[in-house]
Amino acid sequence: MVFFEMTKTALKSVLSKPATILYPFEPAKKTDLSRGHVVFDGSKCISCGICMKKCPAQAILVTKEAKTWQIDRFRCIVCNSCVDTCPAKCLSMDTQYTAPVSVKGVEVFTITYVKPVKPPADKAGAAGE
Repeated sequence: MVFFEMTKTALKSVLSKPATILYPFEPAKKTDLSRGHVVFDGSKCISCGICMKKCPAQAILVTKEAKTWQIDRFRCIVCNSCVDTCPAKCLSMDTQYTAPVSVKGVEVFTITYVKPVKPPADKAGAAGE
């Protein structure tokens, strides 16, 4: 009797729709809450280093002198901590996954942000009025 029960289960499994997703053959569903990888915008970064301090995996390195921002994608745990704490909003979380790589390495970005210069106040003109 056990043989018939097992055969019934096997046939039902073969003929029905799979219970799991067919990920390699069909793309996975992505929502706004999906976390793929961190995206960096060097034109907005003020090199404050808060993202580096808040990263629990220590995957980010900010160098003010060299004006570089580095991320080790193999160390990053995609926790969104750096994105939440960035005061300049130069980091964002993309929903697409990072493309596979065959060589372990660190991605280095150049910070191109230029601090706006305020024009000096004209003290002589303001005092004479």
